[in-house]
Amino acid sequence: MDSDNKQATLELGTQPVGRLLLQYALPAIIAMTASSLYNIIDRVFIGQIVGPMAISGLAITFPFMNLSTAFGAAVGVGASTAISVKLGQRDYQTAQDLLGNTVTLAMIVGIAFGIICFVFLDPILRFFGASDETIPYARDFMQVILAGNIITHVYFSLNAVLRAASKPRQAMFATIFTVMMNVVLDVVFVLWLGWGIRGAALATILSQSLALVYQIRLLTNEQELLRLKKGIYRLKSGLVKNIIGVGISPFLMNLCACVIVIFMNNQFVKYGGDLSVGSYGIANSIGTVFVMFVFGVNQGMQPIAGYNYGSQQLDRLMRVLKLSIIGATCIMTTGWLIAMLFPQYCARLFTTDKELIALASDGIRINMLLYPIIGFQMVVTNFFQCIGKIKISIFLSLSRQLLLLLPLLALLPTFFGLDGVWYSLPVSDFFSAILAATVMYYNYMKFKKQLKSSHHG
Repeated sequence: MDSDNKQATLELGTQPVGRLLLQYALPAIIAMTASSLYNIIDRVFIGQIVGPMAISGLAITFPFMNLSTAFGAAVGVGASTAISVKLGQRDYQTAQDLLGNTVTLAMIVGIAFGIICFVFLDPILRFFGASDETIPYARDFMQVILAGNIITHVYFSLNAVLRAASKPRQAMFATIFTVMMNVVLDVVFVLWLGWGIRGAALATILSQSLALVYQIRLLTNEQELLRLKKGIYRLKSGLVKNIIGVGISPFLMNLCACVIVIFMNNQFVKYGGDLSVGSYGIANSIGTVFVMFVFGVNQGMQPIAGYNYGSQQLDRLMRVLKLSIIGATCIMTTGWLIAMLFPQYCARLFTTDKELIALASDGIRINMLLYPIIGFQMVVTNFFQCIGKIKISIFLSLSRQLLLLLPLLALLPTFFGLDGVWYSLPVSDFFSAILAATVMYYNYMKFKKQLKSSHHG
């Protein structure tokens, strides 16, 4: 069995790139679709059963989710990339130790984050833009989520490791199972038992706990190449540096997303009131579905790019990049078409409140106005992360959010009011895509030179 696993890993350097990308990206896309549905289902239940203010209360908790994801990504994405590169170099013992350190780090981060946020919950929610109307909903939801935070962190980290260990299908099953359980438990807790927003939060944590049991069973199998066993959990500074070194890029991306959402929520409250926050929550949910699809493509690209960069097969590296960009652009263009043609139908999923539907429909259109060029920007940013060029990846991801979006969010609303808050999104998308194209072109030329010299050599 060990040799089968090694074979699966070696195929990353020999199989046709297109087939590999499909093999790795499809499960990740299905898993990502499932996890974005997961968030949408919670919001649909809450919006339709608890009411429009509950949707706004839930939108206030988005920065928490971004923050939690940021810490999770620092460990999970960092570990999976580090493991992919080690497998590419056939250093199986280090890959094994990386797995153990991932579990320990995820537990430490999960507990610390949960406790700190729990203690300061109310002031944090106020800072995130909660009003007297929305804070009870936001508080009820977050108390349950934070209590189960360690489970969430270990679950996401192990799923990232499964993908790196050539087990994309099992990672997909874990996610799909979580979503299906979440729907079932939402029906029981929210609809039948009437537990409201707390019931939705409890459904999330319980479904993740069950998926975690499945992951642990997979990773304790004696015949696995990477498995959980004694002696791998003690933190080693070299490995931790390796994990965090790669994970810092997605960490900063998610941290920025958190800062942006806090800033946006506060601007929406200021220029449009609580319902505007809810409309952004809805528009964000719809947009996120397509962004998640592209994350799936990126996750499929990651082990292939990491492996072929590790084994210096640059032509294969460029091919997987090109195919990923084409895939991402098709996905985002589909999202754009849906947003332009059917925004009301999308908004009605979440609420029956006429004012909220009208606000959210406009928001969906503006938010997704330039989606066809965003897929490219996301793939390029992730590509540099996959091949260990972390500084470039960080620069590209931060430029969209901090250098472009934040100043626009501060500036445009002073001239255009609520419209200015909305339009700052597509304007920053436009400039960040141009920046990504420039950086990619410059680096592509460098790769071409390397390719020529390696062929002549």
